[in-house]
Amino acid sequence: MNNNDYLSATPFFDFDQPVVRQWADDALTGVSDDPISIAKALYLSARDSIHYNPYTFSSNPKTLSASYILGTGESYCIPKAILLGAAARYKGIPSRLGLADVKNHLSSPKLIEWLRSDIFRMHGYIELFLNRRWVIATPAFNTKLCRLMGVEPLEFDGVQDSIFQEYTGGGQQHMEYINEYGTFAEVPFDFIDKNIRQAYPHLFAHNTENLSGRSLENEL
Repeated sequence: MNNNDYLSATPFFDFDQPVVRQWADDALTGVSDDPISIAKALYLSARDSIHYNPYTFSSNPKTLSASYILGTGESYCIPKAILLGAAARYKGIPSRLGLADVKNHLSSPKLIEWLRSDIFRMHGYIELFLNRRWVIATPAFNTKLCRLMGVEPLEFDGVQDSIFQEYTGGGQQHMEYINEYGTFAEVPFDFIDKNIRQAYPHLFAHNTENLSGRSLENEL
């Protein structure tokens, strides 16, 4: 593995932007220099300081960059994962983006109606290289949203893979992983865009530059 591929600033993992560095530094106030402690603190900040909102989806590639996300305060799984990955790279922790298709059995009926599907294509997570191995971190759902969904917020200890729970604490089916696409040192925007267009062509019948104004939290 060439760690340089997973440590570089890129147009998406743009930790060369001051706003990204400042966000990471603020998240790490009082945190030790231990890589796992750094990863855990950055994870919690990415999870909870940026609210999960799939309606912020846009076909504009700039909206996936870490610096752009910080200007909005809300986003969906791929950009939130990119933010965590960019901050990790800034602090010397290699990161790479993972993509999968998932089915959320607790999803909002209005969200399913909007997508016209109960399968969520191109779910994004991040992998961090800690203690000589890649570990999955999934900072998508913020704590408030998890409470509304009736599931525990997903934790990350820097040692075990942090993936969506298959079942809730009450035994309800929650998240099902359908398909894995692998991991990427840089965001494969064209690949993501192609798959999303194929899965949800109706979203592109109108301008997808600005689909915000709706909130998943308000639908639960």
